[in-house]
Amino acid sequence: MTDSRPLAVVTGASAGIGAAYARRLAADGYDLVLVARRRDRLEALASELASRHGAEVEALPADLTQDAELKPVEDRIARADNLEFLLNNAGFGTSGLFYEASLESQVAMHRLHVMATLRLTHAALRQMTAHGKGAVVNVSSVAAFITRPGNTSYYASKAWINFFTEGLYLELKAARSPVQVQALCPGYTRTEFHDVMGFDRKLVPASLWMTAEEVVEASRRGLTRGRLIVVPGWRYKLVVLFLRLLPRPLLHAVARLSPSRFGPQTRL
Repeated sequence: MTDSRPLAVVTGASAGIGAAYARRLAADGYDLVLVARRRDRLEALASELASRHGAEVEALPADLTQDAELKPVEDRIARADNLEFLLNNAGFGTSGLFYEASLESQVAMHRLHVMATLRLTHAALRQMTAHGKGAVVNVSSVAAFITRPGNTSYYASKAWINFFTEGLYLELKAARSPVQVQALCPGYTRTEFHDVMGFDRKLVPASLWMTAEEVVEASRRGLTRGRLIVVPGWRYKLVVLFLRLLPRPLLHAVARLSPSRFGPQTRL
């Protein structure tokens, strides 16, 4: 990697929002470090971005739920003097009631959504604040604004991402740092996330589905405007506003009437 171009690190880069964001960053002049579990996908994307945009792209396969594989990614970020962007996008969902699900799957989800996000963001912000520039985007979800039966750890960990990012935002503002942080909260997005779970897209109106590129565009626009919480799509903005205004008991009643429907466990 050369120091003349800014560097972006993208986790969950093998498909969906991560791959779309990597393509956008390469087009915007970034070199990249792509992180995900699937080496073949990463290497194919790295080759594409190098050929199309002249970017220097490093494929760094890693399972971020494992400390032994998370640490090299953390170290790679910590020594990147030209780091200007981090996308914490890697994530997965599981199906079923918390107390019936395997403990291993729930621990892995918190390791990925919470601990990996925390550790990589810590490494990135040390670099960015020292150099006075950069941005961290943590991919959350509209699910962060409500809890429903069927995937308690997913909703809880996404809510944590929002509060964590908000706390960082306030710290950076208090320190008068120009470094930006954003919690990106998409709704239904056309990615492999739902396909791998066997989710029937026909259960959701076509108007509620967004493309990964639309989500990325909303995030980039939000960074330009200094937005902390970015909810792509006007429909989802209305949904989040509605959820925030509902009294908690009524919100619980709505949640019980519309239990979450997830298919088999999936990871990106």
